Amino acid sequence: MRGAGAVTLKIYLVSCMNRELVINVNPTEISIALCEDKVLVELNKEKCRTGFSVGDIYLGKVRKIMPGLNAAFVNIGHEKDAFIHYLDLGTQFTSLNKVVASCQPGKRSIKVETMKLEPAVEKAGKITSYLEVGQTVMVQIAKEAISTKGPRLTADISLAGRNVVLVPFSSKIFLSQKIRSNEEKKRLKKIATGVLPKNFGVIIRTAAAGAKDADIEQDILSLVEKWRSAVKNIRKSTAPALLLSELSRANTIIRDSLNGTFSQIVVDDEAMYEEIRDYIRVIEPESEKLVKLYKGSVPIFDEFDISKQIKSLFAKYVSLRRGAYLIIERTEAMNVIDVNSGNRTKAEDDQEQTALEVNLAAAKEISRQLRLRDLGGIIIIDFIDLHKHASRQQLYEEMTKLMSTDKAKHTVLPLTKFGLMQITRQRVRPVAVQEVKDVCPTCGGTGKIEPTVLLDKKIENQISLLTEDRGHRYLKLVVSPYVSAFLHRGFPSLRMRWMMRYRVWLNIVSDQSEGIVDVKYRDRRNKDLI
Repeated sequence: MRGAGAVTLKIYLVSCMNRELVINVNPTEISIALCEDKVLVELNKEKCRTGFSVGDIYLGKVRKIMPGLNAAFVNIGHEKDAFIHYLDLGTQFTSLNKVVASCQPGKRSIKVETMKLEPAVEKAGKITSYLEVGQTVMVQIAKEAISTKGPRLTADISLAGRNVVLVPFSSKIFLSQKIRSNEEKKRLKKIATGVLPKNFGVIIRTAAAGAKDADIEQDILSLVEKWRSAVKNIRKSTAPALLLSELSRANTIIRDSLNGTFSQIVVDDEAMYEEIRDYIRVIEPESEKLVKLYKGSVPIFDEFDISKQIKSLFAKYVSLRRGAYLIIERTEAMNVIDVNSGNRTKAEDDQEQTALEVNLAAAKEISRQLRLRDLGGIIIIDFIDLHKHASRQQLYEEMTKLMSTDKAKHTVLPLTKFGLMQITRQRVRPVAVQEVKDVCPTCGGTGKIEPTVLLDKKIENQISLLTEDRGHRYLKLVVSPYVSAFLHRGFPSLRMRWMMRYRVWLNIVSDQSEGIVDVKYRDRRNKDLI
């Protein structure tokens, strides 16, 4: 009965909402867009080969102790030293340190499952009692480097899988609070108890509810094997060194979100497509058919109308229905959102009801914007004044409900008497897109660009260089829609004339994210040539 119910639930969720994961891969970064009913709700950007992701486990070396902060700075190979607070050492840091020390050259390794655990670390202790400069430590990234700050670390190591999170140096089994059925709780605990080695604990995730016994067992065993692999790597590594890498951002999102509700996962890079297919084939073979390789000539984000949404949704002003709008300001100390009704209230008789309708619509958009922009810290929302307590309570309950789907840790407070709502939200990764003020690379800050009449000559010179001097017979030109239209205009067009003149195949790709007169020259493998 459990299996049939799970299938019914999955079909119901799919029919209610069309969820798509669209992945754009280019030489410098991977952009991952999550869309619900064609509306962008989450955007992640991962720089290629940065090597520092939440969940990665490193062998680090203590660089500096800060007794005043009760913290330390650790070198893990990042340009900025990573930060670890005493409270992030975890209760079993002494046991972890003993395992790390035993893996040093010339010493006999200690296995977690056979060792006697050391006494727990005191909550009110001092970091100087456990760390010293030059000490080698095993740490995990809890928060990526953001702005001028280095990564935030923890020594309370955990390994996340699809159904469970493995916790070394523990013997406890925790279950997600969202699993309500007592019968299901007993089943899951029994499975974990039967397969967990000594001195390993586990947190059973919501995704495990309804999962097959064999899948959960395999998940636990594979995570135990990952842990053993990380410990083995200590012996052949010199700090700073990466011991165990998390999945790519794309696979992490799939692992945490793949629950039968995706209608498709579309990626425009063949290598990434194969990587995702291989991963899904292991965790959920029946969903492999959802993964599709995009081969269109139009950039994938343009094809799925994501580029336009990014430009409109990350602006300072965000439009709502019937003239209402939001103003989102980012400051050093907090983020401030102002809700405006526009001209709407002038035509309405019931001011309270109108204000409530605008506020409820704004709350829905704000909850989406917080996920999209990954706004963290303190967020102050200035809603339109509501005079009735019932209206304020309804708005608070609606915002709490809307925020319940946000995976980031957060707290929503009721409205103050001034109509302000305060939200605190944790941020663990850099902002995917943010408003910046910098010198325009196209105009150099002058507000003027080079004459467009010279653009065709400039492009032709580069084509001549790449074909006659370097021997290329295929070129992909990535340009703005304006330049694309210019190159295709007339008969014969400039594109056709250049193809005949230089005996080269020119593939003109229109990309809305390119500057007006910017041009990128790439080969068949999408590698930049200039």
